[in-house]
Amino acid sequence: MMKLRHTPISIAAGPVWLEALQAHSPDADGLILIAQNSVGNHRNSREAHFARCLQNAGFATLLFDLETRYEETRDPDTRYNTPLLGHRINTLFDWLRHQPTLVSMPIGLLASSTGSAAAVRALAKDPELVSALVCRGGRPGLAGISPLRQVSCPTLMIVGDRDEGLGNIRQAYDLLGCTKAWRDVPGTDDYFREPGALDDAATLAAEWFHAHLALTPAQRTLAAGDSSQPAT
Repeated sequence: MMKLRHTPISIAAGPVWLEALQAHSPDADGLILIAQNSVGNHRNSREAHFARCLQNAGFATLLFDLETRYEETRDPDTRYNTPLLGHRINTLFDWLRHQPTLVSMPIGLLASSTGSAAAVRALAKDPELVSALVCRGGRPGLAGISPLRQVSCPTLMIVGDRDEGLGNIRQAYDLLGCTKAWRDVPGTDDYFREPGALDDAATLAAEWFHAHLALTPAQRTLAAGDSSQPAT
């Protein structure tokens, strides 16, 4: 079994710091970035459970908060500010460009809730590092028509067949012009809280990432740039 090193980190995003938990191994098949709308619960949240499933499937993970503790308690509208949350994911991409051990791995992105819209907006603006996207339900339509049409990496929508927002998710899905797939998880809603539903969704996500993760041309350029630097 792959041995992972777990490291709590903080990532600067403009005037705020976002908390994250990195689980890394040089033997991993790739790095999955997991956007979390809740704050600080990196061990017991649904996203944390998802992260463990992906780790068991051979991936390193970076589980990161989209909000600060202050915003979660004092400014609840932040979670619906998809331009802001998308910008924070772009900030994470910029941070990754300066992490040689991470940016040298194939990178995927997983999001749910309003984080799905934030992920779409981030990838529309900066498509260079992420080679596959998975949205676990959520509200991707909040990203807007133009960002949805600009997503270029292979994208998987995993939905509960009892999700009341299925119509809106389908409208967003239909706007995607990239390689894409739609997968239903029977008997569950948008929270995937029924027994086994989250594991089923994680299995679908792992299969998608195994099929579509690859180093992007931008990553190869970064790696070539690092190798061309003289030793010090």
